[in-house]
Amino acid sequence: MGRLAVAIPEKLFFKIGEVCELAGVQAHVLRYWESEFPMLAPQKNRAGQRVYRKRDVEIALRIKELLYEDQYTIAGAKKRLANDLRAGGKLKIVSSADGEEDADESGSVTAPVRSASHSGQAASVKRTAEDRKALRQVAAELRELLSLLEKGSPKPR
Repeated sequence: MGRLAVAIPEKLFFKIGEVCELAGVQAHVLRYWESEFPMLAPQKNRAGQRVYRKRDVEIALRIKELLYEDQYTIAGAKKRLANDLRAGGKLKIVSSADGEEDADESGSVTAPVRSASHSGQAASVKRTAEDRKALRQVAAELRELLSLLEKGSPKPR
C-alpha cells in the first residue's frame, strides 16, 4: 500500500481543485485542514477564492501523509508538522539535483540532508523510513491475520 511521490507543477498559484487533485482529497477535507492547521493558510483572490502557493501544497501533502500514512491524530499531526517546520522548514515532496524522486521501495519520500552539519541526521531519516516500511508490513500482516480469523470464526448471534 505504498504511496507514489507527487510532482508539484512549477506554478505560482493553485486553485483548490488543483490542490485537491494533487493531494487526493476532497475540498471540504482541505478546508477542514485549514481550520485545524494554522500553517496551512492560503490567500484569497479578489473573488474570494482560495489561492494556494507551492508551499501550501507541500504542507497539505505533508498533512495527508501524517494523517493517512503515519496514522497521526489531528493533534499529533499538528505538533509533528509544527516541529518539522520549526526544525528546518523544508517539506519537499519531489527533490534531488536531477529532478528524480527520492523514494524507497514502499514509495515513501525521504528529504535530502541540506548540509554536512546534518550528516548525522541522514542516518535517522533513513532509519525512520525503514521503520515506517517495517510497521506498514506488520500492519498488513495483522490485517491479513484478522481477515483469516474473521472468516474462520462463526458470527455471534
